[in-house]
Amino acid sequence: MILLLVMDPVGNVPLFVSVLRDIEPARRNRIIMRECAIAFVVLLLFVISGRFLLDLLGLSESSLNIAGGVILFLIALRMIFRGNEPIFGDQIQGEPFIVPLAIPSIAGPSAIATVILLASGAPQRLPEWIVALTAAIAVTLALLLFAEKISKLVGERGLLAFERLMGLILTTVAVEMLLRGIEAFVRQL
Repeated sequence: MILLLVMDPVGNVPLFVSVLRDIEPARRNRIIMRECAIAFVVLLLFVISGRFLLDLLGLSESSLNIAGGVILFLIALRMIFRGNEPIFGDQIQGEPFIVPLAIPSIAGPSAIATVILLASGAPQRLPEWIVALTAAIAVTLALLLFAEKISKLVGERGLLAFERLMGLILTTVAVEMLLRGIEAFVRQL
């Protein structure tokens, strides 16, 4: 559930709708499926190699918790307080590829940090983490395939309100990550 919150498919609906607005409707679903597949592969690589990457870079789980919490907190604040500008900066022209839809919208820094923490914290549960990641991507894909319909049904104000609500929830997840990281760091001393 945390992974789904961090990936924030409902919060990504306005972004996907605006980025894909100028793409012909028949092509949009293929782009969404491709971007979700790319995000899945990226996150799966981090699930599988997370512990190795932490060891290779000499990073502790507490530093990853703190860094992930800070990044997630900043993203959550932008979700809560942003105006009409996109969350991840300037819009690109033409058909998007990997950026900004797959990365950082779906497989952003907080999602990457979350899967690394989950997988490295309990490596014996690796099959469960892969199933959780697959389920989160499947829900994300389903919601994003219906992004335009959801956007029309709820309206721009409804999406904005829900995005801000998701930002509030992500803020608490970010603070929890920070506290866990600080607690683990203090225990190491």
